[in-house]
Amino acid sequence: MATTMHAIGSNSRTAGGFRALEELRASKAIDGFGLGVNETAICLQAMRETRLDMVLLAGRYTLLEQDALNAFLPTCVAQNVSVVIGGPYNSGILATGTRSGAPMHYDYAIAPPAIVERVRRIERIADAHAVPLAAAALRFPIAHPAVARVLPGLASAAQVERTLEVYNTKIPDDFWRDLRQAGLIRADAPVPSPAMAGTEL
Repeated sequence: MATTMHAIGSNSRTAGGFRALEELRASKAIDGFGLGVNETAICLQAMRETRLDMVLLAGRYTLLEQDALNAFLPTCVAQNVSVVIGGPYNSGILATGTRSGAPMHYDYAIAPPAIVERVRRIERIADAHAVPLAAAALRFPIAHPAVARVLPGLASAAQVERTLEVYNTKIPDDFWRDLRQAGLIRADAPVPSPAMAGTEL
């Protein structure tokens, strides 16, 4: 399958590039094309100009960030755009948590106090249900119907093994209920069912 990820900037002249990609898709030279970005506004702009097949969105639909539910994800559902969620750990803090003693990173920088406190609140609920924080971070995005895959950054074989282990963790419904009641995930965010454990990343 030939798929092109076409990056654009907010001031780029995109029409010609999109038309060329549309012609390549129509001629079967490529199967599809999309964007790889870390902001939803540019995706919405692109979807007004062309029909995307896929978007790789990094860090913007996670346990800590759900603004993508406002317009981006509904538009993807309406236009049948497949979404791959990159950065489900928000640069690391949802993988390491707040207790390891290591530097805590969020959105490519040191995590601010408000984010650290929010993660601590999630950790307390995770502890009450014996749910690894990383497992919840991996499983959460895939519950949305627009999301086809989750793409964590992995740097070693050990991290691959650990990721598969936590991803296959069965997470009880009560965990997600408690996060909702605490205001830690949005009320309109789809959540995984225990039966989803073991589905593909």
